[in-house]
Amino acid sequence: MKNFDRLARSVDVDAILAEIETDPTAWNAQSGRQQVAPAQRETASIPLRGLRRSRIRGRRRRDVHESRTTSLSRDFPATVAFLERFAAANDAELGRAKLARLPAGARVHPHSDRGAYYRARDRYHLVLRSPSGSPLRGDGECVRMRERELWWFDNKSVHDAWNDSQSDRQPDAQPPHMLLLVLGDTLGLDRDVQQIVEPQHRLQQHEHT
Repeated sequence: MKNFDRLARSVDVDAILAEIETDPTAWNAQSGRQQVAPAQRETASIPLRGLRRSRIRGRRRRDVHESRTTSLSRDFPATVAFLERFAAANDAELGRAKLARLPAGARVHPHSDRGAYYRARDRYHLVLRSPSGSPLRGDGECVRMRERELWWFDNKSVHDAWNDSQSDRQPDAQPPHMLLLVLGDTLGLDRDVQQIVEPQHRLQQHEHT
C-alpha cells in the first residue's frame, strides 16, 4: 500500500489506558481543535504536545515547527514517557501529539494536512481501544486498524476516518469505543527500521550506545 504501513501489532498500551480512565473529564478540558478545524468537529482530544505559541511570529499555525508539552500532559506521565521513548529509540524529533476519541457514528471528515509543519513530518496512529477496528481511508486506500497496532499513514493525502460501531460504550462501561494515540508528527524517523513493540528495551539500548 502507498498510503499506509503497519509497523507493530502488539504494543503494550495498558498504562496509557489506565491514565485515560483515571480522569474522563480531561476530554472536555480543551475543545479548540473542534472549533478551528472543521474536519475534526466530531472528535474529542486531549492535547499532549502542541505548537509553541510564542514562536508563531506571524506565521500560520500549520507552518510553525516548534512544539512543547501541554499543561494537560502532566496528568499523563506514562503516555508522555511512551512518546519520548518512541522518539528517542528511533533518533527522531517528537512534534505535536494528542489522545483522540471518536464516538460511535462520528467521523473525521475528508481533509489533508497542509503547511510547512506537516510537510516535514510523518504521522503515526496507535490504536488504544477499538474492538471492531478503526477504519482509516487515504487517497482511495482503506485500512481497518486494530487494537494495539501502530500505523504510519500519509496525512498529506486526502484522508478521513469513522467509527462504525453501534455504541460508543462497551458492556463493561469502559471508555468510548475508539481511542487513538496520535504519535506526534515525527521528524527524522525511518519507519522501515523501527521496532516499537518493546520501546523501553529499545530506549535502554539507545542509551548505552
